[in-house]
Amino acid sequence: MSDATVLVTGYEPFGEFETNPTRRIAQRLDEETIGGDGTTATATATVVGRDLPVVFDEMEAELEALLEEYDPDIVCGLGLAAGRNALALERVGINLRDTAGTPDNDDREVTDEAVDAEGPNAYFATLPLREMKSTMQEAGVPTTLSTDAGTHLCNDLLYAARHRAETGDREFRAGFVHTPLSHEAAARRDEGEPSVALETTTRGVRDGLAVAVETLE
Repeated sequence: MSDATVLVTGYEPFGEFETNPTRRIAQRLDEETIGGDGTTATATATVVGRDLPVVFDEMEAELEALLEEYDPDIVCGLGLAAGRNALALERVGINLRDTAGTPDNDDREVTDEAVDAEGPNAYFATLPLREMKSTMQEAGVPTTLSTDAGTHLCNDLLYAARHRAETGDREFRAGFVHTPLSHEAAARRDEGEPSVALETTTRGVRDGLAVAVETLE
């Protein structure tokens, strides 16, 4: 497949974090062609990189607008998970919002709220996560599989994207990747938190998505 489109979304800064590496990764990958030379993949795709608001009442509407405009074959959300020391490929999105003391950027806190009141309890990601993990690790990028996307807007995006793929008119595969702090952000915070170089994180996302593109029919 040579005419695929991959939508990569990052998030704006939120809470105590002055920057968000996922916004920068999405910006770096925007308009890139992934796959082909330099990876095990032979198929290619064009990346659309955008960032989303960390606001429950706005995020899904912006996601829907991006789906309408670009009709992607793959949607891959990115989110910051400070404290982790590797990229985490999320396997499950659950139908639950709970800010657990971390309000969104509109200062909204929610407890035990459904992402979609009529939706199922959970959705599995539909990207080839184990194959992506292997390729990313072989490229020297620390990567793990994770079954906990949280209950904030990162989980919200994975669930919302999968729900739209299952119930809407558009067909696409979807997944979510949590990223550690960048070295620069960790240095500024001066709290001894684990971090990964932004260049390494970007390479991992790029190479992992090339594998996902290869599996498109």
